[in-house]
Parts: sequence; C-alpha cells; structure tokens
Amino acid sequence: MTSTTSHLSQPAVLHRPFGIEHPYATSADQRRPVRPEAGQAVHLGVVCRLDVSAVACEWERVGAPATILQLRTVDPDATDAAALAGGDGHLAGAQAAQLTSAGGWEVESPTLEAGARYRYRFVAQTPTAAGADGTRSDTTPWFEVSAGVWVADGGHLTLTDRALTRSDEDETGLVTDHPRLVPGSVRWLRDADGVHRVRFALRLEPTEHVVGFGERFDAVDQRGRHLDAVVFEQYKSQGRHGRTYLPMPFAHVIDESGEPGWGLHVRTARRTWFDVGASEPDQLVVEAALEGAASEALDVAVYHGAAHEVLHAFGDEVGRAELLPEWVFRLWASGNEWNTQQIVMSRMDSHRDLAIPVGAVVIEAWSDEEGITIFRDAQYEVNLDGAAHEATDFTYPPDGAWPDPRAMIDELHERGIKVILWQIPLQKTEFDLGPDVGPDSQVLADARAMVDGGHAVLEADGSPYHNRGWWFPQALLADLTTPRSRDWWTAKRRYLVEDLDVDGFKTDGGEHAWGHDLRYGDGRRGDEGNNLYPVHYARTFGDLLRSCGKAPVTFSRAGFTGSQAHGIFWAGDEDSTWEAFTHSVTAGITAAACGIVYWGWDLAGFSGPVPDSELYLRATAAATFMPIMQYHSEFNHHRRPLRDRTPWFVAETNGDPGVVDTFRRYAELRERLVPYLSEQAAATVATSRPLMRGLFFDHPGDAAVWDHPGQFLLGDDLLVNPVTSPGAVTWSTYLPAGTWVDVWTGATHAGAQITQRDVPRDVVPVYCRAERWDALRGVFEA
Repeated sequence: MTSTTSHLSQPAVLHRPFGIEHPYATSADQRRPVRPEAGQAVHLGVVCRLDVSAVACEWERVGAPATILQLRTVDPDATDAAALAGGDGHLAGAQAAQLTSAGGWEVESPTLEAGARYRYRFVAQTPTAAGADGTRSDTTPWFEVSAGVWVADGGHLTLTDRALTRSDEDETGLVTDHPRLVPGSVRWLRDADGVHRVRFALRLEPTEHVVGFGERFDAVDQRGRHLDAVVFEQYKSQGRHGRTYLPMPFAHVIDESGEPGWGLHVRTARRTWFDVGASEPDQLVVEAALEGAASEALDVAVYHGAAHEVLHAFGDEVGRAELLPEWVFRLWASGNEWNTQQIVMSRMDSHRDLAIPVGAVVIEAWSDEEGITIFRDAQYEVNLDGAAHEATDFTYPPDGAWPDPRAMIDELHERGIKVILWQIPLQKTEFDLGPDVGPDSQVLADARAMVDGGHAVLEADGSPYHNRGWWFPQALLADLTTPRSRDWWTAKRRYLVEDLDVDGFKTDGGEHAWGHDLRYGDGRRGDEGNNLYPVHYARTFGDLLRSCGKAPVTFSRAGFTGSQAHGIFWAGDEDSTWEAFTHSVTAGITAAACGIVYWGWDLAGFSGPVPDSELYLRATAAATFMPIMQYHSEFNHHRRPLRDRTPWFVAETNGDPGVVDTFRRYAELRERLVPYLSEQAAATVATSRPLMRGLFFDHPGDAAVWDHPGQFLLGDDLLVNPVTSPGAVTWSTYLPAGTWVDVWTGATHAGAQITQRDVPRDVVPVYCRAERWDALRGVFEA
C-alpha cells in the first residue's frame, strides 16, 4: 500500500511550518507563531535523524543577502506533554510520546518587518562513513513567511439582526451602525499572502452574563474568561484546561436586570476565539480565522429575545433534535472491557438477578479494533477488493469470544435491552497493526480500497491523511462528507443493523482531523472542514439506522454547530473525582443551552480507580435526573482488579452492600421518569426550552440564579441540585419564584429564597413545581 506511505518516510531534516497542528501544543518541527505579526521574531524548529551533527538555517529577506543562523538542540524533556492530555492514563502517555522533541533543533529568526517577505531553508550536516572529516549535506526546500498587520480595510463584516417574530423574517446587517459593535474595533490581520483573521468587539452591559460556546466544563457563565471553538480530544480534565469536544461559536447574553436578552452566532466552521470581558470588562471580543484571500467576509447573526427564543432562532439555522424513542431514557450500561459475549450476558444477568432495570447495553470491545466491522473471532473469506460482507459470510466458533451475536442480541431484546455497538471513523494501516497481520488481511484490503476508491481524507498533496493524534495513530480517516463515501463506509456495517438487529452506534472519536490544508470530498479544506467532521460522522450512522427502519440513535462525544440534529451526546473521558463530577454537571447545562437535547455523562467518571461509595451514589442520584443516564468504565489492559462501574462491583470494592440497594432505587425511579422525560423532550423540540436547562432560561431577571450555577431544571417542572462536594450533611438550594414541593418529603416551599435540607448519601435535592405535583407525585412515592 505504498500510496498511503510516501509522506511518512524520515528525511534527514524535517520542517513543517504548521507542525502536526495540535490546537494547543507545538511540535518540534514547526514555526511559531505560524503567522507572525510585524515586530515579532519567529521560532523555527526542525526534527532530524539522530545521526545529524549540525543544522544551519539560511534566512533572507527576499531581495537581500542571506543570514546564516546556527540551530541548537532541544532538550527532549523540556515539554510536559503528558499534562496536555489531562494527567495519567494510557492516552496521556501516548500523547506525551507523540509530542516528544527527540531529535529537535531550534533557532530564533531576526525580527520581521511589515510589508516584507522572507524565505528560509535548513541544511543538516551528517558525518559519513568515509572518515572523521567527511560530511553529507541535506537541504530542505525554501519556505516563505511574511509579517501580518492588523488593518481596518481587510474585508466585510456583517452583523445580521434576526427578527424573531414569525410575521417578520427579514434580515438586516449594517456593520457601521450596529448598536452592539464597539466603534473602531473591527480589524483584519493581513500579510503578503492575504487576510487571515478578523477581530471585533461587542458591547456588554455590567448586568449581562454570557452562556454557551457549546459544551463547556469550566463555567456556566463565561464572562471574564478566554476560550476558543475548535473540536479537540481533551483526555480528561476538560474543565481545568478549558477545552471541549463539542464547541460552537454561539452564545447567549442574558441580562439579570430583566432587560431583553440577545445571542450571537459567528457563521463559520473555522476556528474562533473569544475574550468574554477578560481584557476589557465591557467588551466581548471575537476573533475568527479566515481563508486567506485578498479580501474576506464574515457574517455574524445577532438574535434578540428570551433565551429560548434565541435558541429557537439558532435552531432554525443549524437544525434541531428530532424525537428519539422512549427507550433512550432508560439506564444505559457499559464497560470497555466487556469484550466477550459471556461477559456481556453475565453483566446483564446480574442486572436481572439484582432487579436493577437496564434499558441499553453499549458494547465497546466487540470487534478486533482494526476495521470495526466484524465481531472478533468470526471466520470468513477475505474480500480482497474491500467489498462489504453479508451476515451469511460469517461463522462464529462456539469457543470464540462471540459464539452467536444474533442470538445474544435476540435474547437481550427479549429482556427489553437495546444494543449499541462502538465505532470509530479510522481505518488502521500496516503502521499501527501487529506483525501477525498480513497483507491479505481484511483490514489492509479495506485500507487499500478506501484509498483507491477516494474514500479517505487527503493531505494537500493528494496523499492520504494519516491520523496525527495519539489514539489510533497513523490510521486513515474516512471522508464522510459525500454520499458516495458515506455509503461505502456504512455498507460494511449495514449487516449489523439489517441482519443482527443492532439498535444504535456509539460514534466515538470524531476529533482526529488535524491540518488546515486537508482535503475533503465536499471541496472543503481542513481549516473549514475539520470542525464539521463529527457532524458528518454522526449523520452518517444516523442515516444508516434510518435506512434500516431504526431510530437514528448515535452516541457521540464530539460535535460542532449542526450536531443538534444528530443523536445523543455524552461528556467524554473523565476521572472518578468530585472535580470531574462538578465539571460534568456544568457541561450538561452549557451543552443544553446550545441546543443539545439528549445528553449524559459517565456517571461518577470512567477512568482511574473505582470511585468510593459516596461519589458513586451522589453521581447516580444526579444522573437519574439528566437526559441520559449511563455508567461506563475505561479499558484497564485486563489487569486485576477490574474497574467496572457496575453498582455491585462498586459495592464489593468498597465493602458496602448498601450501594446496590440505593442504585436499584434510583434505577427504578428512572424507569418511572421515562414518560415525563419523553413528554418534556417533545416540548423541548417544539419550543427550544432545553430539557436540562439552567435556571436563567426561566428566570432571566433573577440575579440570584447566577450564584447557583450547578442547579438546573429537568423539563418544565423538576428543579435538581446535585450534591457535588464530599462529606456534605446539608445542602442549600435556591428556589426561584413560585411554589415548590420537596419530592422526597412532600413539604411545600415558597420561592425566591434559599432553602436547606439534610442530604444523606441517598438523597439529591429535587423540587417540583407545586402546580405539577399531583401529576408527578406517583413517580416519587411508588
């Protein structure tokens, strides 16, 4: 498969101006900043073979004599790359290895002047075998760079006011007189190659709060913070690092004084940056990447009205959720090491034997994790042309990992349990497969067909893109932007739905497109297409399910603008810590504020040691009152002890049998909540009032709600206040205007004040609107 490997050969000296294009880290072979501004120098890095003895840079201002700059070696231990991945764990180690600077050399350029163009190249010296004085020179091509200047005349910015009334759909957009635009703030970053960014500022009032920007883990109100919108796999500690799998250049601005709110949507899929009153307290500064043409344009939608009206107008543009079947609201169960039919059925048997209701099982480790299309141990004839298999092509050894997948799925269905299979949009190649995988294997045949058929994302030079990330490194990335390639990719998985009766797919890992100049089948480059990749990915599998008569149940962690219309989301990888618990609640509230209806998290975290009983039960109680309730555990390399998050294993690990009883009680309560959740999801789709929503949606003029950001409404009638601190004995809840009923005691409380209640570990504060209590009383008193 030589066509996939040409760019992977190791030259004596390698320099890539953009490096690997990790959004938050630099690789040792890149230029930084990639696009310098006038008055800056640039740091130039190269990676060399270890036998290189010296490296020089020929640097010249075009038309002037060259300067020779001598490079110095880089300390490979200078970068704490593991910290970028969020701490310990196998993916953190993989990222650290990827970002190592072994073989790195570096130098600083002279200062760049405005209006000048520069070029540079590197010459590496390597000793030869001829003798101590013999050397060989290896020279890179020339690279060009120029300094950018922020100017006032680089393009056209339009702020489009969207009328929210159904009788008036007109749009107007004059940048020069928009009342929110700070005069003189519009600037364009131009260099000799074109315009690369635009920056402008919008006025914020002292009483305004800013919520949104997709799923955010660090805070509900982003005022006072810097952030950006780029899809990224932050392995754990998302809140600490301020990064997210699911960003959007959209936000609400809500005025606690009661004045009408507004919102904005930067209509671009390219990367954006936001300074939300951090530098200037009264300004929201927006910066957006542009294509780099001689003149550029950017359109920003400005919506006016209550938060749900703003969200509805946003949904009119980008799409909104469709109703999914009631079963998605039941408990979901999963463990990454449930890697055989026997283990899966054993876990479901335990649910049955312990009378813990479960509605869906997510089977992650079902395949060989190469092509993710065939149950591990299945016997079949290889289709060397990469053609899709039919269900009848496979036989399953009785002593194999999955002796009869169809019978397993049938039995689970008879028990009322739906089946979700894990996916990833990557195809392994010979670079990340073991030596026992031969060239006539199905996975390599599929890789050849993927490249030859034009179904892979490409580099700028037309060669296949190989994943630059740390998970499934060097794998091919499926191009899911065109119907032809989507159909090719899903044809190999169709038998799973049509013949084996699978109910949905966990569409994991949509964050692997790195590179501004990647090429997609729909004509987009990477700078515009990468953020949209997870949207296409979930859509692809949703369409497969629809075509087989199934509901489009996909379960994704990555997304962007447009993801609202495509399935279910969870908050991604997190440790079993109280900090992660708090951040996950925040993530649910912020994702919902941007139109994500079906959302959940790995309750009590999925990574690290098994959580203690208190954290597990507090998280269970909170998850019972979230749109999706599920537990999951991380791959632990099959080492003992296991790290399952099943209630009985948590109970055994902690020597605390009471965990099972409490978990069962909440799982049973969740079953009784399903009709309410289904009813409220329908209302959400119709009205854009989020299913899991911050109190500011219903009480925008109540300044006190901002002092309690972890509280949320589940639908119109239930107010939930998760206990997110260890050792809590009592817990304070702010009840907004109205009359509220404590669902556990039936006690009535007046609103617009704080109430306090005891919180033993099996109680989460939940209050019901008094007007709805008679209808919901039975859910809690059963």
